[in-house]
Amino acid sequence: MHYSLHNFSWKAVLTLFVAAGIFSGCSQQQEQQKLTDTTAPLHALQPDYPVQYEPASEEQIIETLTRVRDYLAETTPMVLLEEGTENEVTDIAGYSGDTEFEAGDFRLVSYEWGVTYAGMQLAGEVTGDESFTNYSTERLNFLADVVEAHRKKLEENPTLETPVESLIHPGALDDAGAMSAAMIKAVRSGYNDEEKLDWLINNLVGYIHNDQFRFEDGTLARNRPQDNTLWLDDLFMSVPALAQMGEHTGEQKYFDDAVKQVKQFAERMFDEEKGIYFHGWVKAMEDKPRFHWGRANGWALMAKVELLEVLPEDHPGYDDVLEQLRAHIKGLAKYQSGEGRWHQLLDKTDSYLETSATAIYAYSVARAINRGWVDEKSYGPMVLLAWNSVSNQVNERGQVEGTCVGTGMAFDPAFYYHRPINVYAAHGYGPVILAGAEVLELTRTHNVGINDSGLQVYGKE
Repeated sequence: MHYSLHNFSWKAVLTLFVAAGIFSGCSQQQEQQKLTDTTAPLHALQPDYPVQYEPASEEQIIETLTRVRDYLAETTPMVLLEEGTENEVTDIAGYSGDTEFEAGDFRLVSYEWGVTYAGMQLAGEVTGDESFTNYSTERLNFLADVVEAHRKKLEENPTLETPVESLIHPGALDDAGAMSAAMIKAVRSGYNDEEKLDWLINNLVGYIHNDQFRFEDGTLARNRPQDNTLWLDDLFMSVPALAQMGEHTGEQKYFDDAVKQVKQFAERMFDEEKGIYFHGWVKAMEDKPRFHWGRANGWALMAKVELLEVLPEDHPGYDDVLEQLRAHIKGLAKYQSGEGRWHQLLDKTDSYLETSATAIYAYSVARAINRGWVDEKSYGPMVLLAWNSVSNQVNERGQVEGTCVGTGMAFDPAFYYHRPINVYAAHGYGPVILAGAEVLELTRTHNVGINDSGLQVYGKE
C-alpha cells in the first residue's frame, strides 16, 4: 500500500521514540545506580580543572625546562657579522668595521636576556645538567669578547656601529641592571672568569650607582613619560645588581643603596589596602593613577627576593625588606585566578591572564618558601598551581605563550588591557626557567601532594 506524506503520522513515530527512550532509560537506571550523596563519595569526583592540578613531577618540570632551553639554544646564535652582510667576523679583536649580531628570535643583550642568563645558571645548578649553565657561560664570554674588542675602537671612532653599545655606554637602568646581576652571579659561582667580566661588571653597576637620574632623596627615577617619574620595574633593574655587587665586593654602600630603593619605592607606590604596587608614580600628579600591572609587580617582588638572598641578616634594613616581601606575597595571593595565572591588571578580572608575571611570582614565592621567609603551607599550593599553569603555556616547540610584550607606562586602563601578547616577547623566557628550577627545588625538599582532594605542601623532608 502506498502512503502519502500527508497520511504519515509523525506524532505516532515521536510517541514510539519517546516510549523507547523511557524503557531504555529505565533499563540503564537499573544497571547503573544514580550518583547521590548516599550512593557515592561525591567529594571524590574529579573536577574539570583547566590545567593539571596535582603537583608536577620532577620529570615533567625538567622536560619543560629542557624544551625551552633547546628552543633558545637553537634560536639565539652567537655569531658576529660584518654589518649588512652574512660574513662572519672570526677575528673579533682584529676587525675594525661596523658589526652586528646574526639575527635570532631574541637579542643577546637586553634586560630580558639578563634574566634568562641567570635562569639558565639556576637551572643548571638544580638539575645538574651543564647544558643549561653552558648556555649562559658561553654567551656571556662571547659578549665580553665583543665588548673588549670594541670599547677602545669606539673611543677612536664614536660612530662605529656595534651591537654591544648599551654595555659599553649604558644609558638606562634597563641596559645595566639584569645583565650585570647575571654576570656577577656567574663569576661568584665560578662559571665565568672574573677577569673577563670585571670591566663590564664595574661599568654597568657604576652606571646604576653613580649616573642614573635620581630624586633628591636618592630614589632612582626617570624623566619619561612625565618628568620625575618612578617606574616600579626599576626596582628589578637596579636592586639585584646593587645587592650582588655588595656581596661581590663586600662594600656596604651597595647594600645600603639597594635597601633604600626598596624602602623609598614602597613608601610611594605600595597600595597598603590591596597589598600590591602601582606601576607608576609621578611627582607632579596631585591624584596618582593606580594601575596595578602584573609584570611590574613581579619585578618588584623578585627584586626583594634577590636582595634578601645576599643581604646580611644584621643589616639594619633586613627586617624591613623581609616584612615588605611578606606583605607583597600576601597581597598577591588574593588575586590568583582559578586557572592559576594572574591577570594583566591584577585587580581587574576582565583583563587577560598573563604568563610572565605568573612565572615571576612562582619563582619568587618558591624561593621565599625554600629560604624559610614565608610559610610553605600557606603559599606552597599557590606556587604549584602557578607553575602548572605556566608550564601549560609552553608549547611543543618550547615557546612561551601568553606573555605581554614590552610595556611603557600610561595612565588609562585601555593601554594595559590591550597590550598585545606574543611568543617573541622575551620577558617570558627567563622567568619560566627560573620558576621551573625553583619549583623543582621546592618539590624535592618539601612534601607535596594531594590530601582530601586539595593541593598541600608540608615541611621540608
